[in-house]
Amino acid sequence: MIPNPAVRITESLLRLLYPERCQLCGDQPASRAEGFVCATCQGSVRWIERPLCERCGLPFEGDLKHAFECPNCVEGDFAFGRARAVFVASGAGRELVHRYKYHRAFWFEPLFDRWVRRQSLPEPPGQGWSGIVPVPLHPVKRREREFNQAERLARLLGAALGLPVRADLVRRHAPTGTQTRLSRKARAANVRRAFGSASDADLSGTRWIVADDVFTTGATTDAVARILRGRGADAVDVWTLARGI
Repeated sequence: MIPNPAVRITESLLRLLYPERCQLCGDQPASRAEGFVCATCQGSVRWIERPLCERCGLPFEGDLKHAFECPNCVEGDFAFGRARAVFVASGAGRELVHRYKYHRAFWFEPLFDRWVRRQSLPEPPGQGWSGIVPVPLHPVKRREREFNQAERLARLLGAALGLPVRADLVRRHAPTGTQTRLSRKARAANVRRAFGSASDADLSGTRWIVADDVFTTGATTDAVARILRGRGADAVDVWTLARGI
């Protein structure tokens, strides 16, 4: 079959704009199908694997055979049931998320899609879910960034699990600045005030997955989970691409 001239031109332009080199190290070859990330850099990403906290998904070292919760979860009061992530937000993993979020590196998405299916589907966050709710951005931030990374990632997970994405259930009505100097308790309280319900729908009997790019303290995803539970949702779990440790 003779290649379509338009396709060849498009591929040539893509190769010119995005040379088939790894976008992280810049040394090794990496194709568009690989998300422009070479095998070496992919291999340096640390996957989230057991043993881990059954509640927040924090990975632990060692040969732990029994189910457990970390001290933060034992002392905490989360509205979600459990949180799971694909990889650790350090090294190459942190750089991938940073470039995707702040530099519109959408070419990573084919790679993310494969990782979501490989790492999340063997142990999806529960079964019988009604849909996926991405953590919303404040309208001002949404206009500045022109996209919501949580929503794009939610659509990757939704396609993998066969679930709808509902970005119309929760809204962010207050921006939150840097919270690095706040205590865990103050940070959680601050974030909770930032979200509200965007719908009068009765969610009784429903089960939802809240999706975001990174889980660090859990304050943001927990705030969204509280809104859904407040509307009557029976259960809420959390899924993120990366997990801070």
